[in-house]
Amino acid sequence: MKKVFLSLLAASFVTIGVQEANAQARYRTALGLGIDVGDGPTLVGPQIKHFFDGANAGNAQVLFGDDVTVLGVDYSYNQAIAGTNGLNWYVGVGPQLAFVDGGRWWGDGDDDTYFALRPAAGLEFKIPSAPLAFHFDWKPWWNLSNNSNFEPARFTLGFKFTLK
Repeated sequence: MKKVFLSLLAASFVTIGVQEANAQARYRTALGLGIDVGDGPTLVGPQIKHFFDGANAGNAQVLFGDDVTVLGVDYSYNQAIAGTNGLNWYVGVGPQLAFVDGGRWWGDGDDDTYFALRPAAGLEFKIPSAPLAFHFDWKPWWNLSNNSNFEPARFTLGFKFTLK
């Protein structure tokens, strides 16, 4: 019983130490520019990311493209990559609304609003000595309205100024 207790106590200290190290390597809020590329239009616009705690974050963006405006929010679970200074992986998902002028993205010729879910898996690097962070992720588009479709070839790049 004593060995089990000591093992649990040691694991708790390791977990707390990892969480503290992650919290020090991260930022609280960041503002920046998001670029969404892949099949379909290239979208560019402002974004904000905010950490609710050491691992959980929310991201919001407004992206503009050729006759397309996308409003989106995402939840992401973030973790540091062991042995790196500032490099994290994350997974997440969030709802998106696309306002399409003339239906050019899906070719139906109508003005439409699309509702989609966008899962994401990616990497983010926070420069330890500067208030800058960059991310790259795979973020497919899963349209759930107006002739549902799935577009796996979508990726995002982000450049952010970090705030504490």
